[in-house]
Amino acid sequence: MAQKMLLRALPKDWDVDIRFASNGEQAIAALNQAPAEYLFLDLNMPVMDGYETLQAMLDQGIECKVIVVSGDIQPEAHRRVMELGAIAFIRKPVDTEQLTALLRENGGYDSASTASGATTQQATADLKVEMRDAYQEITNIAIGRAADLLARLLDVFIIMPIPQVNMLDPGELQMALESADDDDMYSAICQGFTGSGISGESLLLFHESSIEDIAKLMKFRGEINDAAQLELLMDITSVLNGACLKGIAEQLDVEFGQSHPVVLGRHMPISNLIKTGSTRWKRTLAIEVHYTIENHNIKCDLLLLFTEDSIEVLNNKLDYLT
Repeated sequence: MAQKMLLRALPKDWDVDIRFASNGEQAIAALNQAPAEYLFLDLNMPVMDGYETLQAMLDQGIECKVIVVSGDIQPEAHRRVMELGAIAFIRKPVDTEQLTALLRENGGYDSASTASGATTQQATADLKVEMRDAYQEITNIAIGRAADLLARLLDVFIIMPIPQVNMLDPGELQMALESADDDDMYSAICQGFTGSGISGESLLLFHESSIEDIAKLMKFRGEINDAAQLELLMDITSVLNGACLKGIAEQLDVEFGQSHPVVLGRHMPISNLIKTGSTRWKRTLAIEVHYTIENHNIKCDLLLLFTEDSIEVLNNKLDYLT
């Protein structure tokens, strides 16, 4: 999905040979096999992420102009990739005019000397996108915006996760949550959303051991009692839910209305939270995001749960993107 969206943003008459890699390890292998003039590099990838790929290129002396294309738009992400040798950083979804201008500036594209063929158009047509991959990519872009807001609010660097997408029955959802159970206690806040035939709810699970660090980062003054903890968690929920849902809605060209957040449970193991919320969950499209903050003991899990009735509408919307 990410590759196809990028190809659509490239100049249509650009006479180039295009190769693909699913992660940084494959990219390094391809560059060692045959040089390339440009590498369009994502950051959030399995096996070897974008930062590791840039470092490996430096270590191995691989010369190639790297343009980072990412949903992770935190200022620190931009600084780090430029420090590692990238020539530019472009946010997703890619703006065609911005990318074309960037290629011109770096001598990669000249409309007066391009071939008449449709190289990039053919490559785009050849890419087939699975619906699950499409869900993962639009969520990746959306959580990048949420991470950016949280990073600016707390002056930290959010480690961007790869979203997990699954279609789950109630029992499977409970099993998925229970598999993450540990000795920590949790607080959970849920918030419903609906719009344009799509509905569901977001569920944020906060590790209790994270709350003290959250309070310090938010420069909270006073006793961190139950009321203060709840206020902090509501503030974080507002940032993450609002930005993430807005990011998804903008990509699908819909608008979501959100209900007031509701506390599902406090100071409980996950197993108890599951029992508290089990009557709320039916068969659902579940998108799971695990947030962590670099150099801090702060972890929270975001679950976006879309109702089964929403799937057809979501798939139709995604068809226009794929």
